[in-house]
Amino acid sequence: MTGKHTRAAWLRKNQTETERRLWNLLRDRRLEELKFRRQVPMGPYIVDLFCSRKGLIIELDGGQHNENPADEKRTAWLESRGYRVLRFWNNDVLKNPEGVLTALLEFVKSPSPPEGEGGGEGSTGLSGEDSR
Repeated sequence: MTGKHTRAAWLRKNQTETERRLWNLLRDRRLEELKFRRQVPMGPYIVDLFCSRKGLIIELDGGQHNENPADEKRTAWLESRGYRVLRFWNNDVLKNPEGVLTALLEFVKSPSPPEGEGGGEGSTGLSGEDSR
């Protein structure tokens, strides 16, 4: 097992409360029969949740991600490979899981942008800037 795969396995076993809550809502194809995987290595990164059928990556962000240039670089790299990235603030997952699922459902039902028109990082708009 490579270092990145070992790290991904460790992250799956040591989930944050936010990851655990969202995973419990998505596991076993509970959302639109979509299969999600946790802590998936992709190139130089490990993404929080991934749905290969939709090319969708879900990232869960805490306060340390507020306007983080590393996150912008990561998102750009993932989108340049055709993935759609959707970010949720930890606070939203913990305090408004129904809103998160509604936003996620709308996102998975929306068509992917045509080739060459951006990767489509999603902003959920569920909470204000200071709840990140």
